Amino acid sequence: MAADDKPRLHLDVDASVKSLCRALQEQGFDVTRTPNEWLPEDASDERQLQAAAQRGRIVFTFNVRHFAPLAEQFPDHAGIILAHQPGWRLSRLLKAFERLLTETTAVSWRGQVRWLNDWLDD
Repeated sequence: MAADDKPRLHLDVDASVKSLCRALQEQGFDVTRTPNEWLPEDASDERQLQAAAQRGRIVFTFNVRHFAPLAEQFPDHAGIILAHQPGWRLSRLLKAFERLLTETTAVSWRGQVRWLNDWLDD
């Protein structure tokens, strides 16, 4: 897979776990999180989605209620990964993201909304 086709991930403020971000970065994945230099902590969900899309980043969120409608409102996003918050331990998140980020391409995510559970074996 060419470097420019590897998925790039952004953890929205609801899923912005420093340990998850750091662990994925240490494994060589291109991951950002809110807050950062281009998104303040109080950025709206819409702003997070649009800013990530402008940078070709797939958004990961536990905020299903807000991001599912935003996906329809802004269909040109770079991808959205949804998960229900209860039951996710760091080890399970890492396992799912390792598969997702190695088995998919950035192009395959454009305009797509998927569930993180799709990348769990169990």
